[in-house]
Amino acid sequence: MKECKKDAKLETKCLHAGYTPKNGDPRQIPIVQSTTYCFDSTQHIADLFDMPTEPMYSRFANPTCDAVEKKIAALEGGVGAMLCSSGQAANMLAILNVCSAGDSFISVSSIYGGSVNLFAVTLKRFGIECIWVDINATEDEIAAAFKQNTKCIFGETLANPALTVFDIEKFANVAHANHVPLIVDNTFCTPILCRPFEFGCDIVTHSTTKYMDGHAIQGGGIIVDSGKFNWAASGKFPDFVQPDESYHGISYTESFGEMAYIIKARMQLMRDFGCYMAAHSAFLLNMGLETLAVRMPQYCKNALTVAKWLTENDMVESVSYPGLESDPYHDLAMKYMPDGCSGVISFVIKGGRETAMHFMDSLELASNVVHVADIRTCVLHPASETHRQLTDEQLVAAGINAGMIRLSVGLENVNDIIADLKQAFDKTRA
Repeated sequence: MKECKKDAKLETKCLHAGYTPKNGDPRQIPIVQSTTYCFDSTQHIADLFDMPTEPMYSRFANPTCDAVEKKIAALEGGVGAMLCSSGQAANMLAILNVCSAGDSFISVSSIYGGSVNLFAVTLKRFGIECIWVDINATEDEIAAAFKQNTKCIFGETLANPALTVFDIEKFANVAHANHVPLIVDNTFCTPILCRPFEFGCDIVTHSTTKYMDGHAIQGGGIIVDSGKFNWAASGKFPDFVQPDESYHGISYTESFGEMAYIIKARMQLMRDFGCYMAAHSAFLLNMGLETLAVRMPQYCKNALTVAKWLTENDMVESVSYPGLESDPYHDLAMKYMPDGCSGVISFVIKGGRETAMHFMDSLELASNVVHVADIRTCVLHPASETHRQLTDEQLVAAGINAGMIRLSVGLENVNDIIADLKQAFDKTRA
């Protein structure tokens, strides 16, 4: 077989990118269930420590993972990628690859609660400051938040669970004017709905646990490098340019060029943190990726139908779904994700926290789980669950109301989904 062409459509890349079987090879990506690899000479291994072009130990790389990394990089339009054990690990390493103790970075406040805690608490313990800005801030307001030690900007294409839309071009303009990269978590959109690199983003992250996997069977994350940011020209990233004494004096920009970022992440951070995805998990992830381009349009279609139905329910205070023409982020959504806004809806039920919990407990088809972006419809109460660790002020900044319910619309028949919601509303009203 010939390799998947770079200009192939996304549907084709979902099936063929990353792995090309040779004559007599398995058609499906094989699971290489081994931590170690044998070599004929000591020099070969030594050379790999200088130029990591093939797997040598599965804390760094694995052939199964490598194929999936290449597939996701192809889908996003990047030059390379690195799988991680979770989306949290991916976001942590993405930041740590550019920030050290004494540095700062900017993030919009409308992001996943776990990321808020990671940035505001854990990274603070590492001596890294997160500077928060409003997602609707102007370019001047974002620029004013910069400090001399600010090393990147972070945002989510679609915020979890506020469903705000991140203006990629606006934040990219400010980041690049200040000679730093823009990192975007593209979990809810996936590259099927939005490709942030096309709008100026430099680094993309995903929780592959969500739509990419789709079946709630294994956790994972990934970092994808666009290869477009000029680390040497920036002048703010000596760790990329100067010799790395912890890695044989290599200069990442000189030795790896456009792949400097992702190689540095692998050979410094994955080496030391070891939060790499297992081969079997990567194999299962690939099974989800193969149907991603088929699943995403149906999620969007179902969710838009449900969102419209919710807007007409007298027990619903508000509905957040950028696919709705009435949504304040609709215009941005049509710019960045014109083919759909994922299957996730956030709505506020009248009556607050207790009413929301009663409604969720009354659902029969939808699962009440700590998960999202699944093939099956599921619900979650952010204020009590995923964002429980946030203060009241942080909840407001993240766009979360005590009566907010995150509804992840699945691939069931949409009439069955609506019927389940209706009976739950009826029980709650009674």
